[in-house]
Amino acid sequence: MSSTLDLLHLRRSARTALELGVVALAPPDLLDELAATTGLLEAVSELPADSPPVIALVPRLTTRATAALKRWDEWYGRHLARIKG
Repeated sequence: MSSTLDLLHLRRSARTALELGVVALAPPDLLDELAATTGLLEAVSELPADSPPVIALVPRLTTRATAALKRWDEWYGRHLARIKG
């Protein structure tokens, strides 16, 4: 399982990507995925790390959030290239 610090970093990264995505008019499906993972990360952060919901959700959530952030980074890189272009 990820450490509390890893989850905190992931949550902040997801929240920042979501905020930037809204401003940059990212594709709706990307925004939806960032919003879902951000919301779930926020929810589990309020629970004790050893609680059953956290133990059950965190492995898949970590994978899902990491994939969403990777998609965001790829999209944002292409978006910036078009703007500078």
